[in-house]
Amino acid sequence: MSGSQPIGTPKPKISTVQIYWTNFTYRTLAIYLFLFVVIVLGSLYLIYPDWVIAQIHRVSAAFSGSTTNLAAITQNQARFVNLNGRVMVKKANSVEWVPATYSATLDKGDLIQTSSDGLARLTFVDGTSYTVKGDTLVTVEENSVGRDRSTRVGVHISSGAVDLATGSWESSKSKAEVSFADAVASVRQNSRAAVRSDPQTNQSEITMAAGSAEVRTQSGGQEQKIELGKWERASISTGGAIVKTNVLAPPDLAQPLNLQPIFSDSKHSSVKFEWRPVRGAVGYQLRLSATSMFTKVLAERRTTGKSVEVSGLDSGEYFWNVIAIDAAKHLSEPSDTYKFTLVAQGKSEEMLLEVDGTQLHGNVVEITGRTEPGAALIVNGQQVANIKADGRFQHFTEPMARGSQTIVISGQNRRGGTAIKRVPIVIP
Repeated sequence: MSGSQPIGTPKPKISTVQIYWTNFTYRTLAIYLFLFVVIVLGSLYLIYPDWVIAQIHRVSAAFSGSTTNLAAITQNQARFVNLNGRVMVKKANSVEWVPATYSATLDKGDLIQTSSDGLARLTFVDGTSYTVKGDTLVTVEENSVGRDRSTRVGVHISSGAVDLATGSWESSKSKAEVSFADAVASVRQNSRAAVRSDPQTNQSEITMAAGSAEVRTQSGGQEQKIELGKWERASISTGGAIVKTNVLAPPDLAQPLNLQPIFSDSKHSSVKFEWRPVRGAVGYQLRLSATSMFTKVLAERRTTGKSVEVSGLDSGEYFWNVIAIDAAKHLSEPSDTYKFTLVAQGKSEEMLLEVDGTQLHGNVVEITGRTEPGAALIVNGQQVANIKADGRFQHFTEPMARGSQTIVISGQNRRGGTAIKRVPIVIP
């Protein structure tokens, strides 16, 4: 038969091919890829730590879809928290002056200039705030964070006045500085100071309102250091000569209490302001404003006593402080600023105001309750925004200090009726 294999013919040899493989799951592949990325990033971080941190911030901001968040968390930038009047900024890499905005960030070398009606408050990475007064020119000199969480912030005053306040720091190595003329002041944590510098008269000074500071100057080629405590002043003249003196302290305010609501049945009713006397003072100056930064003073009264009454005030929020005056007509720094709310009280019956309960969220208190539809409420001087159509409300207070506190809730309905509730609370 054609095509058949002859009997006895050996069969052809067939060579075998063996194939080996290994199974890799997606999970295993992902783990290897993750380890590779970690190794690469770890190596880059050891060589270029700042660059790696910046790239991580950029990626985070890209995923969140917000570029302003990036600016807020960048460690080498400061930003404005209060702006009043005309405030201009010139970036270190620019020749153009532009109006300051809340979204603007400040870097080392940036210039800030205020006009006579201008005022700006800027905050740094460690919480230190600098309040730039009118007709002032300052330069951002430092704003950095070390690997040990120590911070270093500072500004230079070319002319004008700056107030600064420091908080509590994570590291004892942290520094907050202000330089002016031929001096540098290192202000310690939990301190407040006022600095003035006048290049025309070559006179500068720093006054401590709280805490302490070290002031360094160069005089005759040698460095001079002095320590300043509360209500002490260092005056620096041409050449770095420094003179330390005690200054007149401002009074402690008594009435109205901070964030207190005051009910008035007539615009002709007066508000009484009281404070505690200061040793060495022969007079006092009361100032009243609608803003906490006193860019516009609504009322000003001078008296030799420890109280004064002011009438003719409209309903609204007010800020007040007092300056002491000695026999030589020297003025103290302004006292702490207190805020109160003046509420016009109608002749109708009191309004409905009930507090259902309170709940602690750390040192913030959540308050829930019920009032009349359309009523306006104020809690510790803050307007309640979350009032539903049926009158039920919810409000979160600002962070409160530890210990026993009293939350004051005041309200007014459409008929002019008023009500007030005081809620005791303990902040652990």
